[in-house]
Amino acid sequence: MADLQPVETALSALLEGVAPLEAERAAIDAASGRVLAEAVNARLDVPPFDNSAMDGYALHHADAGRWLPVRQRIAAGHTAEALERGHCARIFTGGEIPPGADCVVMQEKVEVEGERARMPKDVPEGDNLRRRGRDVAAGSVLLDAGSRLDAAALGHLAGQGITEVMVRRRPRIALLSTGDEIVDPGQPLGPGQIYNSNRPMLTTLLQRFGADVVMTAAVPDDAPSTRHLLGEAAEVADVVITTGGVSVGEEDHVRGAVEALGRLDLWRLALRPGKPLALGRLPGSGASGETRFVGLPGNPVSGYVGAWLFLRPLMGALLGCPAMGSLPALSARAAFATRTGPRQHYMRVTLDFGADGIEAHAFADQNSGVLSSCVGADALAVIPPEASVAPGDAVRCLWLRAD
Repeated sequence: MADLQPVETALSALLEGVAPLEAERAAIDAASGRVLAEAVNARLDVPPFDNSAMDGYALHHADAGRWLPVRQRIAAGHTAEALERGHCARIFTGGEIPPGADCVVMQEKVEVEGERARMPKDVPEGDNLRRRGRDVAAGSVLLDAGSRLDAAALGHLAGQGITEVMVRRRPRIALLSTGDEIVDPGQPLGPGQIYNSNRPMLTTLLQRFGADVVMTAAVPDDAPSTRHLLGEAAEVADVVITTGGVSVGEEDHVRGAVEALGRLDLWRLALRPGKPLALGRLPGSGASGETRFVGLPGNPVSGYVGAWLFLRPLMGALLGCPAMGSLPALSARAAFATRTGPRQHYMRVTLDFGADGIEAHAFADQNSGVLSSCVGADALAVIPPEASVAPGDAVRCLWLRAD
């Protein structure tokens, strides 16, 4: 197996020359999961004024420990008047701190009689205040280019009154399923046929990675049809992805079709599951006149693992999102034993987070056709080639709960 290429070599070949797609404007109400094409600077201080962190009484800290007349009532959204020394103001959470006050005492610590209130002793300056600009200073970078717009980021933008941002166009994907034995769910199964589990699985993952699947098709097991559909897909997509047909069987026509139409950069990886995985380029609609090609194996587990290892970083490169370049890694104790051959094994595991650390539990059946090993998997435990793992050994795990 000397011709098998390591995963790192394959990933480098896949990403070589990939540039972020063009930018487009998007309303923040419809921008969830999109990637910023340019940095966004803050327009406003957040908070825009000193305000109270709780319901209580605003005063000057030097007046603590005394009975003070209550001179005003300040609710959130109302303007505060200047407060003279020796007085206090009833204030509510989010209310503006009146000029002359520099702290707030929570109401539970204050004794009230009519229109006066007794403050506790030793109230420090700045107590229970949220200072202007504590969260964000006007003019500072609010979000960097390449940031993925999750719930918190969208809230950050809305807090500035921003309604539109420049984001990267979503990568357009053509997803082709090869094999006469593959049937779409809802159709009757004939002899020797199976349902297409790859298409909905990969479509969901690609959408999670920020892409749009713009074309799906079933590819018959013949060379002319394979070439035709690959060429058609390359004209409408930034990336063409196939499942199956990249091995060396007589009915596996994808590799030959890619070589006939474009070029094959790499084939056969030192990877388990997923050895027959092909990477290449087709003449097409991309900015450089090329459309990227990824040929995933037909076994569903191989497709699932290949999507996380290759499709996610490819989508990240097209979106200009560095955080998608690699999966978050963590170390865990193996609760299993295994031994690898010449291929690096990506085992599906669940993780238990305990007081004494993280423990990885491997699914019993790691065969590439057993999709149940991916259902509920938290991570991929990376076992290097020619390695032995015993219970209690440290294993590197790639976290699958990341977006």
